[in-house]
Amino acid sequence: MDDEQAPAGIDPTIPSVARMYDYYLGGKDNFAADREAAENFIKVMPSVRTLARANRAFLSRAVGEIAGQGVRQFLDIGSGLPTQENVHQVAHRITPEARVVYVDNDPIVLAHGRALLEDNPHTTVVQADMREPKALLDHPDIRERIDFDQPVAVILLAMLHFIPDDDDAAAIVTAVREKLAPGSYLVISHIHAGYLSTEDQARATGAYRSTNAGSITTRTPAHLDVYTQGLEVLDPGIVPVQSWRPEFEEDAVPDFTKPGIIGVVAKAP
Repeated sequence: MDDEQAPAGIDPTIPSVARMYDYYLGGKDNFAADREAAENFIKVMPSVRTLARANRAFLSRAVGEIAGQGVRQFLDIGSGLPTQENVHQVAHRITPEARVVYVDNDPIVLAHGRALLEDNPHTTVVQADMREPKALLDHPDIRERIDFDQPVAVILLAMLHFIPDDDDAAAIVTAVREKLAPGSYLVISHIHAGYLSTEDQARATGAYRSTNAGSITTRTPAHLDVYTQGLEVLDPGIVPVQSWRPEFEEDAVPDFTKPGIIGVVAKAP
């Protein structure tokens, strides 16, 4: 998009992490500032476009697995701009009556999502911020659609790395877990550095410093292990997203040395 096309209330000169992700995926809903910041990140991590697609494919496989287990409620926190194989599309192929709530705080995400879902009675988009998890989970529009006394899948896809403080990230996961009824699922993906040098990690962080998120923080499989303690972690465990029940045989062996995105799907007992 050209900057002149920015909706009222949107500053196109401030990069948005949702619009940068859209750019990685080959979308058109981004501004010059988003593309510049994204290209700066690509210089450090040239594989980011492939990783973004792998992350979406992980989401699709995870949602398909969970819907196949009978879950009829999905809460996608930090859903980003609509693209192919959104949660409701995957879930509704298996269970047409599944209820799906997308949550984001980016006005463009909200506008596009509401336009896309205007005629879908089982899916809605809500404005809320994961940095205030209790307010988000108690949001009346979410509570109208999601019954937390019943199994629900809560998705935090490539979102927690925008929370710089480890304790704050853990607190978000804790708030979510406290809401999970038995039989619920938690889906997390998160950027990790692998053997990326300290210098390149600093450059990667710098690419996101000017965005609406303000930073990006890499974490390790050990962090995701803490987030899922006490839950039943589905096979194959915490792995790079392309290695979670992979589509291609060459992705079956996890490689944690490379920078990328790690993911996990866990079930509440």
